[in-house]
Amino acid sequence: MSELHTFSVAQLAAGLKNKDFSSTELTQHFLNRIAKHDKATNSFITVTPEQALAQAAAADKLLAEGKGADLTGVPLAHKDIFCTQGVLTTCGSKMLENFVAPYNATIVENCQNSGLVMLGKTSMDEFAMGSDNESSYFGAVHNPWDISRVPGGSSGGSAAAVAAGFAPFATGSDTGGSIRQPASFCGLTGIKPTYGRVSRYGMVAYASSFDQAGSFGKTAEDCAYLLNVLSGHDSKDSTSANKDVPDFVASLSAKRQANASHDKPLQGLRIGIPTEYFADGLNSEVKASVEAALKQYQALGASLVDVNLTKPEITLATYYLLAPAEASSNLSRYDGVRYGYRCESPKNLEDLYTRSRSEGFGAEVQRRILMGTYALSAGYFDAYYVKAQKVRRLISQDFAKAFESCDVIATPTAPTTAYKIGASLSPAEIYMGDVYTIGVNLAGLPSLSHPVGFDGDNLPVGLQLIAKAWDEETLLQTADAYQQVTDFHQQPSPIAKA
Repeated sequence: MSELHTFSVAQLAAGLKNKDFSSTELTQHFLNRIAKHDKATNSFITVTPEQALAQAAAADKLLAEGKGADLTGVPLAHKDIFCTQGVLTTCGSKMLENFVAPYNATIVENCQNSGLVMLGKTSMDEFAMGSDNESSYFGAVHNPWDISRVPGGSSGGSAAAVAAGFAPFATGSDTGGSIRQPASFCGLTGIKPTYGRVSRYGMVAYASSFDQAGSFGKTAEDCAYLLNVLSGHDSKDSTSANKDVPDFVASLSAKRQANASHDKPLQGLRIGIPTEYFADGLNSEVKASVEAALKQYQALGASLVDVNLTKPEITLATYYLLAPAEASSNLSRYDGVRYGYRCESPKNLEDLYTRSRSEGFGAEVQRRILMGTYALSAGYFDAYYVKAQKVRRLISQDFAKAFESCDVIATPTAPTTAYKIGASLSPAEIYMGDVYTIGVNLAGLPSLSHPVGFDGDNLPVGLQLIAKAWDEETLLQTADAYQQVTDFHQQPSPIAKA
């Protein structure tokens, strides 16, 4: 029982069905690990033991009656950006320090309906604005591979929780790389689905045309299990796509069976390699691990083809005009009037607005609001915002053209491995951490990061796979084929060993 946190999601689900252990025992195991080890990582903002054990007991009853679903009784953690009825939803901000949502986000509801057990809410960069989880009002999250380093962001709490063995999988959100970059830094698999695949209802908005919920797990299969639960049309979200959702786990299993007798399971797969993503700024150890992984993909039967994409520095500039503009609009609701932080003894309405926002928002959120407001202001709207929207279309067209000659595109997930907490990087240097991931959000495409090695400090390295819209199946199958013949995804962090 002491090794339950090392099991895959499939093993946990099978163990529950076979009554090798109960959901209550499994949930208590993870709660004990959080209580014992989370002081080292600070990955949770709120732990919900009473609710978790009540849900586990309900799951055990369903399983005893033979009524359980595939994941009934399996615990998970939610990023603290998703509204949870009766439980704090802070977005890592002083602004929402005491906010308790009166309803559940659709994906939280989906998880409850599937019998999953919520262990708690994980920390994040404030309002999902950041790449290192240092901007959280509740303190920096520490990487389980080296607690002196960042876990990535903004979903760093979810990534750290899974990598530390506090939860078998977790939800995250990805606006410009916020699932994939932490997955890379923490040695996990993380997937950002196609924009519209997963409902955004109840997810606190940062940039509404970019934000998308997704999943973290140790493996592509773990992510597939959670993606099955999260995906689907939602009438409460106008951006939710009314499209059939494949059974990602079943398609993964079918692909494995079809290739059981083949030593080249990826025969015929064309992997596009954009030279623009392997240029200056890429750490040499990261590059070496990614190139070794590409050779492994070739050994599995895939062919590598050169493709051209918009230069990453152009996508970076486009993103940091458009996303802050949307943030400026979305965050205007936090004014100290209806809910959220309100300053003490305001002199008048202007003082209420000014002090509530300047005291309630951290420096990075204020920076992005100011950038966005500037881009939307009279005299600059056409010069910056409208032009950036036109470039966004060109970026999307470049992806479409690249996919004419390949099935998936492979790039490094991040230019470096996890850096030291308090490294005093400038905002521009921090923004460069998303340089390889943001193009996907601009184009609304699905993308996945999976571990492919370690640097000299034994820090994980991730490789990013990008697919055409609605083709999450190919991403998962490609990563899964790699994980069948490698063991980087099986390496436990020092805290997971504890």
